[in-house]
Amino acid sequence: MKLKNLAVIGCLAAFTAVPANAAIITLDFEGVGNLNPVGNFYSGLGVVFSPATLAVVDFDAGGTGNIANEPSPDTVMFFLDANNAILDFAAGFMTGFSFFYTSSVAATVSVWDDVGGGGNLLGSINILANAFTGPGTGDPNGSFANWDIGGVAFAGTAKSIDFGGTANQTAYDNITFGSATPLPPIPVPAAFPLLLGALGGLAALRRRRRRAA
Repeated sequence: MKLKNLAVIGCLAAFTAVPANAAIITLDFEGVGNLNPVGNFYSGLGVVFSPATLAVVDFDAGGTGNIANEPSPDTVMFFLDANNAILDFAAGFMTGFSFFYTSSVAATVSVWDDVGGGGNLLGSINILANAFTGPGTGDPNGSFANWDIGGVAFAGTAKSIDFGGTANQTAYDNITFGSATPLPPIPVPAAFPLLLGALGGLAALRRRRRRAA
C-alpha cells in the first residue's frame, strides 16, 4: 500500500517549550512557518530541536500540510529527513508531558534525563497508527485527519524527548510540559524571554530616574 504523505514536498515544520518547575505550558508550533525548521525557534526558552524537525501549516490555511482537525490551528510538528524528532531542554522539566499525534505508522515516544535522547530512560509510550481511523473528513481537506492523545508521567527531571515515527508519516501538536494530560493551549512566544529582559531594563531605568530626582 502506498503511504499518503503528511506534506506536499516543497513546504513543512514547527514547535515550543518551558522551564523546569515552571507553570504548565502547551507548545502549539504556531508561528514557525510552513516547512521551516523548528530548530532554535524557541532557544530563548532553552529548547532546541534536532535538525530534521520541521513545521507544516494546514493546506486550508495556506500551507502544504496534508492535515485536518489539528488540535490548534494551523501548524504542527513533523520530520522529513529522519524517522524521529528530538527535543532538548537543558533546564529540564518534571512530572510528565503530553501531546496530540497523527501517524500512519506505530511509533514510540521516550523521555530521557540527558540531552540528545541519552542518559536514563524516564518513561515511554507506544503510539498506534491512527491517521486514517476515526474522523474521516478534514477541515475541509487533509488525509491525516485523526488525532489521539498520548501522555507520560515520570519521576525525576527530563532533559530530552525522542518523538518517534516515520519521515513524512507522523506529526505531533500541542505538547504540554508538566502534565500527563493535555491542557488548552497557552502559546509561548519565542520572544518571551527577550520581553522579560526589556521589561526588567525598563524597571531598572525607572529606579535610576527616581534616585536622580
